[in-house]
Amino acid sequence: METYTTDEALEFMGFGKFQLLVLAYAGMGWVVESMEIMLLSFVGPLVREEWNISAENESLLSSVVFAGMLIGASGWGFVSDKYGRRICLLFSTMFASGMGFLSAFSPNYSCLLALRFLVGIGVGGAHVFTSWFLEFVPAQNRGTWMVIFSCFWTIGTILEASLAWVVISVLSWRWLLALTALPCSLLIPFFGTTPESPRYLCVQNRTSDAMLVLERIAITNQAALPPGVLIYHQEAKVDHSDLTSEKEDLLPVSEKECTFDNAMSFKYGGGIAALLRLLSRKLLRSTLLLWFAFFANSFAYYGLVLLTAQLSDANRSCTSGQTNVVPQKDVNLYKDTFITSLAEVPGLILSAVLVDWFGRKASMWFMLFHCCAFIGPLVLQQNELLTTVLLFGARAVAMGSFTVLCLYAPEVYPTSARSTGVGIATAIGRIGGVVCPLVAVGMLRSCHQMEAILVFELVLFLAGVACFLFPIETKGRGMD
Repeated sequence: METYTTDEALEFMGFGKFQLLVLAYAGMGWVVESMEIMLLSFVGPLVREEWNISAENESLLSSVVFAGMLIGASGWGFVSDKYGRRICLLFSTMFASGMGFLSAFSPNYSCLLALRFLVGIGVGGAHVFTSWFLEFVPAQNRGTWMVIFSCFWTIGTILEASLAWVVISVLSWRWLLALTALPCSLLIPFFGTTPESPRYLCVQNRTSDAMLVLERIAITNQAALPPGVLIYHQEAKVDHSDLTSEKEDLLPVSEKECTFDNAMSFKYGGGIAALLRLLSRKLLRSTLLLWFAFFANSFAYYGLVLLTAQLSDANRSCTSGQTNVVPQKDVNLYKDTFITSLAEVPGLILSAVLVDWFGRKASMWFMLFHCCAFIGPLVLQQNELLTTVLLFGARAVAMGSFTVLCLYAPEVYPTSARSTGVGIATAIGRIGGVVCPLVAVGMLRSCHQMEAILVFELVLFLAGVACFLFPIETKGRGMD
């Protein structure tokens, strides 16, 4: 009897209207996270002015969101792998939307701090949108469509900057919080039409349900399923000796491995079993390198966003002999943020060209090393035009590298541990977002520009080396 896997079925049917609908829904989830991150650049100074809080408490408003996202990224990843992608998408969206609206009515600073932390937990589940979308995309199209998917992040940054530019001038920061939560709430009415991932259903031994989803894809795409019967895995001749490589582990799994995974899930529960799988001998190297890569990419990306706003003030203040940098109020802040966000567009185009041409690994280390080259001259003070050009180029390649990393991580892990693996890696990336302003921006404010840039150079260089050392190239490979 002829058989086929979900990968073979998706490749046979191709990318069509069904995947475009999934892309639109998942892309909106990506826009939501992007807007909540960009929001941090605008709300802090406004709250500080209205409630007369200290500079440390202003910074804490950003830190608690990242702390919440750290917890949420890990927690929602476990939920997704144990209870399904759809359940995770629904509850994380409802939680983020509800807490976002409530935070607009905060009566005091402490209440606002607590609610923004809860918003961070909800938004922390946004990475599941990535895994969910990629599980519907044929292998040969995955790189290109992940880059297109990442455009939604850039749309979110530009949308939030535009929203702040308009709203703050006529209303207040409370309106900005409420309107930023609106896109998240728009996802909820469409939840009933969202399908469960057929890969996840197969892992749960719900092959008949997976078949219904695949039939729905075929009807929507006006395509046909392959002849035969859907199976979760194919029998493969795999050497189960102690020399089994990590690369072999990512090939279609054998009956013995499936039996082992089911036994692990029964003994420890889905979440713990998935975590143990991530730290197993076969996946340990990829897991540790991914953790550092996410940390470094987050550190670099958010650091470059901050450098764009801080560097000119630091140069001006330190040249005048001040020992502490106090950023000036700039009426063009929203306009400048809008313009610098456009730097991500060439980065997305570059990653689209490289990812399916040179592969995932080469694309990442190539762009990370070029990011080092762009910010290298900034160890010394440069004129404003050259500084802007260098930061524009650095942010472009940093965005490109981050995009490819978000594609690579779901491809490395098997379906049973995918959301958990990506969730934990994303959570560790949030640590980079928390640490970055404390290290790099703190140095700038103390007039240590050279040291701050050298920290960036070191982190980016080590991230490039980590990407070079990844044991697996996932270009053109199946996701399980």
